[in-house]
Amino acid sequence: MSGLLRREWPLLTVLGLVTLGLIVVVSGHFRRGCVVIAFALFLALFLRILLPVDGAGWLAVRAKRTDIIVLAVLATATTVLSLWVPPPNN
Repeated sequence: MSGLLRREWPLLTVLGLVTLGLIVVVSGHFRRGCVVIAFALFLALFLRILLPVDGAGWLAVRAKRTDIIVLAVLATATTVLSLWVPPPNN
């Protein structure tokens, strides 16, 4: 099990940040939570760019170029949409 955790640290880090973002959303801070999730996606993008296939673990799903394009689109769209949503009126 220790070897799996050591090998999959990039994915576990990203999933931990996404979980944190979802907790923030559930606690009533939609925009902040979505920004945390967008940060997690940008982190996944940069880890996929920087790490070799052996070091990326399960972040390497498809060809490197495809993974980078998909993560860049998702991270950018999440950021834009999370900042586009108007704040709630209290």
